[in-house]
Amino acid sequence: MKLIVKKPAFPWFGMDIGGTLVKLVYFEPKDFTAEEEEVESLKSIRHFLTSNVAYGNTGIRDVHLELKNLTMCGRKGNLHFIRFPTQDMLGFIQMGRDKNFSSLHTTLCATGGGAYKFEDDFRTIANLKLQKLDELDCLIQGLLYVDSVGFNGHPECYFFENPSDPESENCVKKTCCLDNHFPMLLVNIGSGVSMLAVYSKDNYKRVTGTSLGGGTFLGLCCLLTGCETFEEALEMAAKGDSSNVDKLVKDIYGGDYERFGLQGSTVASSFGHMMSKEKRDSISKEDLARATLVTITNNIGSIARMCAVNEKIERVVFVGNFLRINTVSTKLLAYAMDFWSKGQLKALFLEHEGYFGAVGAFLELLKMTDDL
Repeated sequence: MKLIVKKPAFPWFGMDIGGTLVKLVYFEPKDFTAEEEEVESLKSIRHFLTSNVAYGNTGIRDVHLELKNLTMCGRKGNLHFIRFPTQDMLGFIQMGRDKNFSSLHTTLCATGGGAYKFEDDFRTIANLKLQKLDELDCLIQGLLYVDSVGFNGHPECYFFENPSDPESENCVKKTCCLDNHFPMLLVNIGSGVSMLAVYSKDNYKRVTGTSLGGGTFLGLCCLLTGCETFEEALEMAAKGDSSNVDKLVKDIYGGDYERFGLQGSTVASSFGHMMSKEKRDSISKEDLARATLVTITNNIGSIARMCAVNEKIERVVFVGNFLRINTVSTKLLAYAMDFWSKGQLKALFLEHEGYFGAVGAFLELLKMTDDL
C-alpha cells in the first residue's frame, strides 16, 4: 500500500469558535480546474462567501484583512476572514446543511471551546465531523504563518510611537517587522485573557490569565449603558471621560504622588467616584463605557507587565478580537507597557488580531493526508 499525500478537497476552511465570536477563514482558489467548476455546491459556497461582505444581520467579512495572491499546497488564491456571534452558530450549521456541505467534506478543522460545545450539532444537523484542535497551538501557528507572509506587501506587526502620551497626536501607529520572535509574551484577549510565554513555535507555556476580558467589557457595558453590541460600546467609550467615574491620584493627593512616580492622572480607584451620589447623578453612559474600557484594559496591562518581568521577556505581543477597532485600548496598553517598565517593554500588535486561531486550524486542514 503506497502512501500518497493528497491535497484536501475544496472548500478549505478553518474555524475558531470562541465564547463570543466565531472566526472563520476561507481560502478562495483563483485556479479552479474545469472539474471543480462543475461542482454546484462548491460554486454555491464560493459565490455566497466571496460575493457578500455581510451575512444576515450579524455576519461580517473583514474585506480590509483579505490576504491576496497566496500559494498554499500548490494552489493560488486569496484568504478571506469572516466573523459572526457565537450565539448564531446554529444558523451557520443549518446553512452548511442547506448548501449540502457534507457532500464535499465530512470533516471540518475547528478550535476554541465551541469545537466541543457544538460538536454534536455539527454531526446531527449537518452530517459533519469536527476535527478538534488545541486553541493555543492554533493561535501560535496561525500568528507565525500570517507574520511570515506579511500583509499584502506590508508588515503584519505594528506599535505606537511616543506612547507616553496616548491622547496626543504624536502617539502614532508605526509598522515594524516581528524579527527574532522568541521569546515573546503573547497576550490573547478574547472573552477572557490568556498569557503565554512562547520560546519557540513548539515550546510555550500558559503563564496565567484573567477572566476580566472582552466579554467582561461588553457584558458590563450592556448592564451599565443599555448598549447591545461591541461596536456600540466602543463608540460610546470613545465619547466618554473616565475621570468622571474613576478616582485619580490627584483626587486623593491633590496632584502627583512624586515619591513613587505616580502622575496625578493615574487611576487610583476604578469607579471610585461612584461611591458619591452626586457623581453618580452627573455622569453619562459614555463616561461609564469609557471607564469600563479603561478598567479592563489597565488590568490586562498590569498583569501582562508583571508576567513579562517574571519571565524575563521584553517582547509583549497583544492579540485577540477585543482589540478590533479599539484604538483606545491599544494606545492604553502601549502606554502602560512603556510607563511601568520605564521604557524597557514595548507593546506590539498585529493587524489580524483575533483570527490567528482560525488560521492555525486552517493550516492543520492542509496537513491532512489520505492513505490510498
